[in-house]
Amino acid sequence: MPVSAPSPPRLQSPFIHRPINATPSSSRSLSARNLRSPSPSSYPRIKSEVDTNTVIAISVGVASVALGIGIPVFYETQIDNAAKRENTQPCFPCNGTGAQKCRLCVGSGNVTVELGGGEKEVSSCINCDGAGSLTCTTCQGSGVQPRYLDRR
Repeated sequence: MPVSAPSPPRLQSPFIHRPINATPSSSRSLSARNLRSPSPSSYPRIKSEVDTNTVIAISVGVASVALGIGIPVFYETQIDNAAKRENTQPCFPCNGTGAQKCRLCVGSGNVTVELGGGEKEVSSCINCDGAGSLTCTTCQGSGVQPRYLDRR
């Protein structure tokens, strides 16, 4: 008399359906289709419900990955395109002259100080040494807009 092996314990979970047991009356002849796919009783079916929050979370994740890849690629192409272009854009603060008007003497080269009692003293500007202008700090006197400020 053959001894049958004990059946494996059943996993109890609200997410797993019990397998459908085939009854002898409902058994069919084996066809090619039945041989390819396992019968429903051989594995448990897992229930999964996708709610709105899950769809939103997946969408946000996909969008984040796309932006995380897209933004650096965009900046790299902009940098490559700027490097290929000739930089002839004039400097904005100095209008391409390479010099800016001194703010202390307002371009005159002299500073007038009122001493009181109607007396005035005129002296050479100590900021620009009497020149009335200073080298542009944006373009360093070249008159051409620096690459990092290229607005094209």
